[in-house]
Amino acid sequence: MKNSYRALAVAAAASCAALPQIAFAEGTGGAEILIPKMAEFVPALIAFLIILFVLAKMAWPQILSTMEERERRIADSLDEAEKTRQKALADRKASDDIVTDARRQAAEIVLAARQDAETERSRILAAAHAEAEDILAKAHASAEEERRSIYADAAASIADLSVSVASKIVAKTLDEDGEQRRLIERYIEEAGSLNAD
Repeated sequence: MKNSYRALAVAAAASCAALPQIAFAEGTGGAEILIPKMAEFVPALIAFLIILFVLAKMAWPQILSTMEERERRIADSLDEAEKTRQKALADRKASDDIVTDARRQAAEIVLAARQDAETERSRILAAAHAEAEDILAKAHASAEEERRSIYADAAASIADLSVSVASKIVAKTLDEDGEQRRLIERYIEEAGSLNAD
């Protein structure tokens, strides 16, 4: 059946190709060229209708199917592009959320580090203050002990000097272990306690 259509199409094309030559061969020119003659018009119309019928049966369905396929591919491409755009928007929102979360976590880490640093600073200051207090207390205790030692040495020296002076004055030697030495030491202690207050 396809071959018969092709043969018919070839015959129609050949007749159409031959008709214009006949028309121009007979024409005299002028405005008559524009008005078709019935002898030419009817075969041309029949040839046109045959070609139209053959094209409508053979070529037109393929053209329509090609157009529909192209339309379907364009629609699929548009759908795919829309899906890709939606996915890109979703991916961008997800990445923005990740960046926002990362910034929030970074701010929390910095805040925690500052708090830890402040706590450590306070602890170090407190330890340094306690150590300084301890050093001061030890220095006061050492100074007090040194003062007492110096005072005791001075009291012994004063007692010895007093005994020596008294023995020269009295012109006799006093017993170092005697009652006078104890009396002088007690006097120095009382004088020292009055000075300490």
